[in-house]
Amino acid sequence: MEGIGLDPRIGTHYNNPSFGYEGYCLPEDTKQLLANYADVPQNIMSAVVEANRTRKDHIADMSIKKSPQIVGVYRLTMKADSNNFRQSAILGTRFLPATKAIAKEMLPIIDKPTIQFIVEEAIQSGIEDIIIVTGKAKLPIEDHFDANVELEQSLASQGKDELLALVEETTGINIHFIRQKRPLGLGHAVLQAKAFVSNEPFVVMLGDDIMEDEIPLTKQLINTYDVTRASALAVMQIPHEDTDKYGVIAPNEEVSPGLYDVNHFVEKPKPADAPSDLAITGRYLLKPEIFEILENQEPGLGGEIQLTDAIDTLNKTQRVFAHEFKGKRYDVGNKMGMLEANIEYGLKHPEIKDELKIYLKGLLDRI
Repeated sequence: MEGIGLDPRIGTHYNNPSFGYEGYCLPEDTKQLLANYADVPQNIMSAVVEANRTRKDHIADMSIKKSPQIVGVYRLTMKADSNNFRQSAILGTRFLPATKAIAKEMLPIIDKPTIQFIVEEAIQSGIEDIIIVTGKAKLPIEDHFDANVELEQSLASQGKDELLALVEETTGINIHFIRQKRPLGLGHAVLQAKAFVSNEPFVVMLGDDIMEDEIPLTKQLINTYDVTRASALAVMQIPHEDTDKYGVIAPNEEVSPGLYDVNHFVEKPKPADAPSDLAITGRYLLKPEIFEILENQEPGLGGEIQLTDAIDTLNKTQRVFAHEFKGKRYDVGNKMGMLEANIEYGLKHPEIKDELKIYLKGLLDRI
């Protein structure tokens, strides 16, 4: 039958070769729908989903009763080509002296710490439960999302309702914290959340990447999962000469606009060896099978447990997709990215946008 067949990565299970419905045999009604839509590939996904929604015995396993959980991993970016990358990661040297006594994730973009942008993206995507994996000297992050009774009472007594609302919007969120005791890599950080996530799909969001789009990137990944029931990660087109700074995908094909079936993943390849210019960027939606892989993962680049390596292993037994993000990314893990985010956010800020425009125009005339 066209549009359905056997996949060597799945064994004897039926699956849709384009969209990775692995681990169970497709029912007869699904096969019939696939046959009906064989000549219209773009409709295959909705056909499969609709068929499975009618099968009560698959509801518990195949449908999402609530949005996937989120694992927020907030840690400093490490550069593998630096002899001191571990020390830089732990001490946050990119933003010294500002980070001497404050967590880098608490540095503000105008009036809001960077970590709050990440949490807001999660909430806007429908995620209700959040765990933040932290490290040493990150207690201000916990304080930021905790109630400050004295401040709230003071603002209320002075009638400063707008400020009170701003303070209270960070306290009504169901956030948990766990510490990564040693900087053993992103994969190791994600593994710390295993008990919290349990047997559900979950999202990993990195704190150095603020992603801006009409539909939040995390929500885009959830929408992809609703169709494919497979793990997916965000990728972006990057300049070819920058491939050694990112994990890069080797795509098999673009199965639908902006959605790639991935052959394998490569961590920070040299430009001459890079299989594509599609770089992994800061957001992952993963199935819980990744945890068993991480528990047995050998250290990779830099002696760390690399999440990219674990995803590559996962891709050998079940499909992993790459979703191309076409919005705006701010890399707030470096000074220039932080400055860009502050300027562009300031140009939208209701209190300062008009004055900032006047200032920037005057500045352009002087330089």
